[in-house]
Amino acid sequence: MKKFIAGAALAVAASTSFASPAGCGLGTAVVFPDANEWYEHVMAATTNGTSGNQTFGMTSGTLGCEAANGPLKLAQIFMDQNMEQLAADASRGQGESLDALSTLNGVEASDKAEFTKALKTNFDAIFVSTSATSADAYQAMVSVMEQNAELSKYLG
Repeated sequence: MKKFIAGAALAVAASTSFASPAGCGLGTAVVFPDANEWYEHVMAATTNGTSGNQTFGMTSGTLGCEAANGPLKLAQIFMDQNMEQLAADASRGQGESLDALSTLNGVEASDKAEFTKALKTNFDAIFVSTSATSADAYQAMVSVMEQNAELSKYLG
């Protein structure tokens, strides 16, 4: 089940990770930053493809690729789509959605217990209220991970 959830999150991320119809890269960020017409998007996409800089942009988080930042982006999408179940699992410190989130964050097996413990311990700070958004919970989770010596290495 965890692999299915991770696979579904990857599929969603692949279709939503680019900031514009032309993707991200030199063509989108520098050459045609204000592209509105279809032909401008085609030219931006062609520039992105022929200049071979999208990999650099995604790795460095530049050239309009800030939103395509790998595992943490997947974790954010996953949290958005599974907020209720994730909150329930985090409150117990165990569950499939919590396991899937740790996998999406790239948490190694040796640190999964620390990850689940950190989310359970900081449940009130991460899932502030029933009206808290997934974006708020995601930012709070990142803050919890930043403050934890064992988990901060997964933030990049």
